[in-house]
Amino acid sequence: MVARTRFDADPCPVARSVNAIGDWWSLLIVRDAFDGSRRFGEFHRSLGIAKNILAARLRALEEAGVLHGVPAPDGGSHREYLLTDRGRALFPVIVALRQWGEEQCFTPGEEHSRLLDRRSGRPLRRLETRAADGRLVGPQDTVVEKVHQPDGALTESP
Repeated sequence: MVARTRFDADPCPVARSVNAIGDWWSLLIVRDAFDGSRRFGEFHRSLGIAKNILAARLRALEEAGVLHGVPAPDGGSHREYLLTDRGRALFPVIVALRQWGEEQCFTPGEEHSRLLDRRSGRPLRRLETRAADGRLVGPQDTVVEKVHQPDGALTESP
């Protein structure tokens, strides 16, 4: 088996993010956690993933600080996996992937799930990327700046 390339020291925020949650199983586990899954069996039923792979992904998400495993509140031997603050901060990423998928991966009229505002019951507004002054920006409006740290190390800004 080929060893997975790690990006722990990469100066790019995208590379480090992919390092923490970049495989599809991890993103789907995070999606399911937002949808209310907490226990191993719930993730397993939803995803149909092999148990050994699920266990490895849950462990990796715990190590990345995205999930926190706690004893089940019913006192059983099960663990529950809860999103941490770091994990909850992935919500806009999951919404962006969902919205992109709705627009790019389905034919008109094809059945799919929708994310709704719990209070109004309506779909969420499309995510937008805005500059500090509030105007909409696209890829053509941005540039990556290399940020030098006080110790002389070079990092890439978001």
